[in-house]
Amino acid sequence: MDKLPNAMATEALPKDQDLADPELQGILEGNARFRRLGWKRLTVISIVEAIALGSLGLPSAFAALGMVAGVILTIGLGFVAIYAGYSIGEVKLRYPQVGHYADVGQLLLGNVGSKIFVGSFVALLIFVIGSHCLTGAIAFETITQSSSCSIIFSVASAAILMLLAIPPSFAEIAILGYIDFASILVAIGVTMIATGIQSSNGSGGFAAADVLAWSAWPKPGLTFSAAIVATNNIVFAYSFAGCLPSFMEDMHTPEDYVKTLWWLGGIQIVIYTLTGSIIYAFVGQGVQSPALLSAGPIVSRVVFGIALPVIFISGSINTTVVCRYIHGKVYRDSAVRFVNTSKGWSTWLGLVFCVTILAWIIAEAIPIFSELLSIISALFVSGLSFYIPPIMWYMLLKEGAWYEKHNLKPAILNGVVFLVGMIIFGCGTYSSVAELIDKFRSGSVSKPFTCS
Repeated sequence: MDKLPNAMATEALPKDQDLADPELQGILEGNARFRRLGWKRLTVISIVEAIALGSLGLPSAFAALGMVAGVILTIGLGFVAIYAGYSIGEVKLRYPQVGHYADVGQLLLGNVGSKIFVGSFVALLIFVIGSHCLTGAIAFETITQSSSCSIIFSVASAAILMLLAIPPSFAEIAILGYIDFASILVAIGVTMIATGIQSSNGSGGFAAADVLAWSAWPKPGLTFSAAIVATNNIVFAYSFAGCLPSFMEDMHTPEDYVKTLWWLGGIQIVIYTLTGSIIYAFVGQGVQSPALLSAGPIVSRVVFGIALPVIFISGSINTTVVCRYIHGKVYRDSAVRFVNTSKGWSTWLGLVFCVTILAWIIAEAIPIFSELLSIISALFVSGLSFYIPPIMWYMLLKEGAWYEKHNLKPAILNGVVFLVGMIIFGCGTYSSVAELIDKFRSGSVSKPFTCS
């Protein structure tokens, strides 16, 4: 277990306050409980939060964009996300008052910026929790093959997400991260093997399957909106930046975040590229979203069972992040924020319940996996993970004029990242809404809040 430095034990200790004071004791105990996260555990938690549903939407994105564009975008957006995450971490180190991403808004735009960032930060995480709730319902329906109303499965999914979000400390849930990571690797691996066997057993074996099934280029008749929705599925896979300051707040040595960032980014790029390309190569244009549905009726039931930990543990971590932010703001100057008193626990449980209910409503309102991920990417990930970090660099990190020699390279890189984010936001929002409306009108998907 990571040790707590002595300096941290005296944080928030007023000089004129009695050490025996219960409120002060609660603060000291809370700091000792929360601030014990090292970079290795942070890497595990970050992988759990990041490598989840994003990987399940990648094969269908490759099917739309083609193998060449799919690989290029997966690798390219991965490095863009790593660089943007580095800027976010540097802002957190330079401005210790930033406890969560939403706090950056106050630094950039004052009270107005604070409200905008709080809304975006909270909405992003609730939408992501909703996507986990939707995936959990799909998993239960696939595993049980039941004709029961689908709302029953989504309620069960929401209940599990709520229960797993009860522990408020990231260090306390780190152990679940190992189970989660093993779950997604095994689920993806089994899907790859199963689809590969099915492909080899087809007419002509692998060679014929490769020729007939997948293409290096975008599929014929691909519309602009469909291409952007597919790209946004890749963008969603790199949505980890929004939680980075929250995780760093629990670190005993925040400067070590860079180690986590490189390990997380590298692992993501490798897993996403292999998952998207291999499953698409085996299944071809018929690949489904989530990808686990492509393994065939029997194997899909098995892999969804294996993937249940990643669906719910990853989703619950997002619940913990957003609830930690809200709870900490409401009880900013009280030991209640550390959830180590009866009042702290009662308010914490109530907050977890309310956030989960909101996420469940979103999951029922937008019951289409790919489009839900695309909307999240366009509205929120585009900003928090891409075009806002460059603004942070220009306004909070840059020293001197941008065109000075020592600033020229990062200025250009941040300009590119900003442009990528704005394209995702503008084109992605239009395309996601257009695709969603088109599918509802055509009747190809079920209506919100129905049993179908």
